[in-house]
Amino acid sequence: MKDLEIRNGYIMDPVSRTEGFADLLIRDGRIARVIKKNGGFVMNSGNTDHGSTEVVDASGCVIAPGLVDVHVHFRDPGFVWKEDLQSGSAAAAKGGVTSVVCMANTNPVVDEPEVLQDILERAEDLPVRIYQASAVTRGLKGKQLVAMEDMAAAGAVCFTDDGMPLIDEHLLLEAMERAAKLHLPVSLHEEHPMFVKEAGVHAGEAAAILGYGGAFAEAEDILVARDIVLALKSGARVCIQHISSARSVELVRLAKKWGADVHAEATPHHFTLTQDAVIKYGTNARMNPPLRTEQDREAIIEGLKDGTIDLIATDHAPHSAEEKEKALPEAPSGIIGLETSLALGIKSLVLPGHLSLMQLLSKMSEMPARIYGLEPGQICEGSEADLVIFSETETWKADRFVSRASNSPFLGWTLPGKIHAVICRGKIVYR
Repeated sequence: MKDLEIRNGYIMDPVSRTEGFADLLIRDGRIARVIKKNGGFVMNSGNTDHGSTEVVDASGCVIAPGLVDVHVHFRDPGFVWKEDLQSGSAAAAKGGVTSVVCMANTNPVVDEPEVLQDILERAEDLPVRIYQASAVTRGLKGKQLVAMEDMAAAGAVCFTDDGMPLIDEHLLLEAMERAAKLHLPVSLHEEHPMFVKEAGVHAGEAAAILGYGGAFAEAEDILVARDIVLALKSGARVCIQHISSARSVELVRLAKKWGADVHAEATPHHFTLTQDAVIKYGTNARMNPPLRTEQDREAIIEGLKDGTIDLIATDHAPHSAEEKEKALPEAPSGIIGLETSLALGIKSLVLPGHLSLMQLLSKMSEMPARIYGLEPGQICEGSEADLVIFSETETWKADRFVSRASNSPFLGWTLPGKIHAVICRGKIVYR
């Protein structure tokens, strides 16, 4: 493997909270040297053989640890016409994401060690690091727990029936207790079907205009409240996925005051858009849980600001154009998000002054890694070289995606945060 020099960039390391101009030398997949600078001078690379060294000029760019997205759907196995491990990895790399956690709602469902191990083996040589979630229940049916200990031994990093709410509280409590013993998180899709007339659209003004039943915020609030109590009783680490309701944000805030090991993730679409997007973008703004009111969006941003919401994840959910072209009641829910997540974080959170860039990077790399038991990326000597190089202010147009899918309301948007290069395991995987 060639040595790699990254020159003239501005490093931002959320783990150590350090920043400043530096040059990096990468060797054998790790950061071999960090040479801090006051700005301007060219790195003296000592004994480095320039003939076998690739140089990346990061002038005007931030160098940060690679992003970690703990909520993606790569649809592999079973639905590979929407996305597969290869195309999903390429989309992640383009978006600055060097580690992902794939959800379990594949075909077959990831509820047996053999299915999980097959995915991990096929992912070994892909451009980014792929981790895999185990289902909580067999077949995602909510009736019988998977062999959780066996799934953990096979390499699962969390348990989730994402896409399917767990209604049986006795079953869920047992799952939490067993997950706590394994020191793995349980991640929950919180939508009680009793309060969902028609999925994918908030039961509010937009749904009324469209003549659509919609999903009430209470669908989320009731399960979040219940699961906070179960988390306290079990001692489990619980992650509320794609939080969308102002009341749920307040419930998580209360859970943290009580000492529960409860965390919440926000998606870029939930802190950027509201229910009105469904009128403008149609099925490309249909997702579960749905986009809600401006009050809900502002509550999510406030939760990100005060630490109630620990992490940002995309819920990258590719679907074919044919599926999304169906009428609103028949189209599947979900949008892609890997290629636009950093840009939307800068646009919706950093530029308006809600978060500093360092805080955003922490919620997109350090905190998801910590909560899911992964090693947080750092920019220091000896650390693995997983890095994203981007310009915070330079804009780009989201006019095409490398994902197999293009179901995104952000298609055609001009966004800040142009990514210039992404490095994973010391290799350039996107430029």
